[in-house]
Amino acid sequence: MRDQGEPAAGSRTIDDKDSRMRRSKHMFELSGKKVYVAGHRGMVGSALVRRLASEDCTVLAPARSELDLKDQTSVRAWFERERPDAVFLAAAKVGGILANDTFPADFLYDNLMIEANIIEAAHRTAVGKLMFLGSSCIYPKMAPQPIIEDTLLTGPLEPTNEWYAIAKIAGLKLAQAYRRQHGDDYISAMPTNLYGPGDNFDLKGSHVLPALIRKAHEAKLRGEHGLEIWGTGMPRREFLHVDDLADACVFLMKVYSEDEHINVGFGEDVMILEVAQMVMAAVGLEGDVRCDTTKPDGTPRKLMDARKLRALGWSPKTDLQQGIADAYRYFVQTGDQVRGMSVV
Repeated sequence: MRDQGEPAAGSRTIDDKDSRMRRSKHMFELSGKKVYVAGHRGMVGSALVRRLASEDCTVLAPARSELDLKDQTSVRAWFERERPDAVFLAAAKVGGILANDTFPADFLYDNLMIEANIIEAAHRTAVGKLMFLGSSCIYPKMAPQPIIEDTLLTGPLEPTNEWYAIAKIAGLKLAQAYRRQHGDDYISAMPTNLYGPGDNFDLKGSHVLPALIRKAHEAKLRGEHGLEIWGTGMPRREFLHVDDLADACVFLMKVYSEDEHINVGFGEDVMILEVAQMVMAAVGLEGDVRCDTTKPDGTPRKLMDARKLRALGWSPKTDLQQGIADAYRYFVQTGDQVRGMSVV
């Protein structure tokens, strides 16, 4: 999947002995603890709940009617009452390009309030550890590839989602600020493009992989052959299964305790043309991929540098072909409950 002769972004390692020393120094056990997953109904949050089921901990997942994350009083009262030991902050207002462009104030305000309320309440109630989940959109639009953590704030953001990106940058900086000023054990993780159970299959707001799954499924139902994609198919993208992200988050919650945010990526990228071919194979759609070169390609490449995470001892388990098949099974089996889709 990667260019000939180019090592995967996560294949190079840092001194293993140094990594083991850092891990042993900062071990945080989840067993026997109360763990709050903020955003448990979303794609990432629900994956975290599934992963935490094997950690011998009590998962706190309050309903929206019980806890309004944008309301400071509500959040503080809930934290005072429940007293979680650890927090995964995966809650966020999310949407596509159109939504970001139409509701910039909502995207900025809602996300700022959610992260500020939770982080402050966690501090007030002496939460043992908190992880803030960000996004790869925090990095400059023209960041050198693969993208290293130090690239943050070195250039202009992608204009189509800058409101969301600015809120996420503020969240990771807030976590850093509480660590520096108060000594709170707060960390931040920045995942790459995600896919899998809980994804959004709305063609107007979804990302490329779930959109391709839906388009291929509908083409198969209509008895068509082949699949049309925008552009040349040459741009390269990185994809990580959401269950791998959840596993990485639990791993980092246990072993990572540093000021700097950390990338969570697969370590390899793949051409969109190849992704479309994998989707067709998973769906069972025959024919060829047709590239509409009158449509734009977008950014040529977007790959996260995952060396820092690999050096700690974690790597993903789900290869892309297997993951796409899993995502398609979820799409078909979930039916009307799938976000953005009624499966025929």
